[in-house]
Amino acid sequence: MGAEVIEPQSIRNVTIVGEPGETAGVLGRLRRRFGIAGYPAISWLTGREPHTIRIAELSSRAPGPDLERSIRLADGLIAVVPAAAPSTPRLETVLRVADDHQVARLCLVTGLDRPGADFDRAVRTIADTRGAAPLTLQIPLGLGAAGEGVADLLATGALGPLAAEIYGPHWQLAQQRYHALAAAVLERDDHHPATERPHEVPPAHLRRRIRDLTRLGDVVPVLCGTDLTPLLDAIVRYLPSPLDVCQPEHALDY
Repeated sequence: MGAEVIEPQSIRNVTIVGEPGETAGVLGRLRRRFGIAGYPAISWLTGREPHTIRIAELSSRAPGPDLERSIRLADGLIAVVPAAAPSTPRLETVLRVADDHQVARLCLVTGLDRPGADFDRAVRTIADTRGAAPLTLQIPLGLGAAGEGVADLLATGALGPLAAEIYGPHWQLAQQRYHALAAAVLERDDHHPATERPHEVPPAHLRRRIRDLTRLGDVVPVLCGTDLTPLLDAIVRYLPSPLDVCQPEHALDY
């Protein structure tokens, strides 16, 4: 039987980088969910299209030259940001190196249930690092023991009035953050002016623009929480395939 042919455009080779305990936690959840060992190779459907996601791990505590080389060679990065950490100099180094080498990246804020967790501080850390601007695609609905889950802002925009029923007392905050997200995308969009009402712009258009801006290095999508489905969908939607980074000869050798 011949080997399965994989369309390179459907591949996402991703390196997850951060403190070893943080990256291990994310990889552990992936392994448990999909029943696999080692570094995950996941078959995933987004928008009814099959994709193959391959994930490698990189410690932010690796020696400087090794860290820079690994980031430079990555197709795309997931930078893990601990919400409870008051200072993250190694994360800032990772983001600067990724910006220097124009590597597309997502940020995943973890540990929202821990004492001292501060989601907005984590986002400010990303914003204060030169380069791409953070786009919060998800926000926590409370922190620590009072947390009530996560709001997916693009879904909030698509839900319209139903969002008020789903998010209850958090609805106004979710709506405000969605409008801020849409405005940030539209102000970088020549086809949809920033003055356009956010609810009139299809979520599919916002996702396409976020993908383009992420690949250009203008923005960094930010996710949070422990649900893996939004993370895997974001990897497919926003991070490049090997063909997008002009490395087709490496598409199957990750």
